[in-house]
Amino acid sequence: MLTAARPKILVVDDRDDTLFAMESALAPLGYPVDRASTGDDALKAVLRGGIAVVLLDLLMPDVSGFEVAHYMARLEQTQDIPIMLITGVGQDPTLALKAFELGVADYVVKPVEPWVLRTKVRYLYESYLRMTALRERLRSYESGDERPPAPPSPGFEGRPLPRPA
Repeated sequence: MLTAARPKILVVDDRDDTLFAMESALAPLGYPVDRASTGDDALKAVLRGGIAVVLLDLLMPDVSGFEVAHYMARLEQTQDIPIMLITGVGQDPTLALKAFELGVADYVVKPVEPWVLRTKVRYLYESYLRMTALRERLRSYESGDERPPAPPSPGFEGRPLPRPA
């Protein structure tokens, strides 16, 4: 029986030292990690599929993190992939607001503590897997391959009904 490959975390940054640092910080999670050094390469990777979370640098020379997030939000096949936008610009409420308006899942300012990065990525990764499983189950129900569970009987809330007197 074939099992589907685990989806990857895509780390996107134009600096090799940052890519290495993020990959090292994420290694204890045991999730597969891929890397891209440009916005164009990031878009190509997400369009190939198999990506569960994108860690995306805000400022890159070719295509900015904002542009990548905007493009991903417009495509059905990529719009549900959580994006963590990472910036070295510092605390800028205007940039953070723009990021969240684009639909990113998180906005993080460098430097990021490795345990914080792992905690946030674990949450986003596991949430993506749960959402994907629910979506597949819904498709199965809609196609008739599987029947939804029967609703509980009226008055049943996980406890026995009272005995008649």
